[in-house]
Amino acid sequence: HPTILCDKRNKEEFARVEAAVNDIFEVALGMGGTLSGEHGIGTAKAKWMEKETSKGTILFSQRMRRAIDPKGLFNACKITGI
Repeated sequence: HPTILCDKRNKEEFARVEAAVNDIFEVALGMGGTLSGEHGIGTAKAKWMEKETSKGTILFSQRMRRAIDPKGLFNACKITGI
């Protein structure tokens, strides 16, 4: 569960942290690991989701969510963006 704390207001610092996190996830996924263990992906890791699964899996999740929750009432705007 890597967490790198930084000041998001400092764009240069935040860019370095984003690059480091990307590298960590690339190595973890390359070794057969996952973005998250027992927890959900969460909004902070959502942008890396396609690296672990696929665009098709994400689109399928979005379609399933719309079928189950057509009004978008459950956990609105989380991960799947609907």
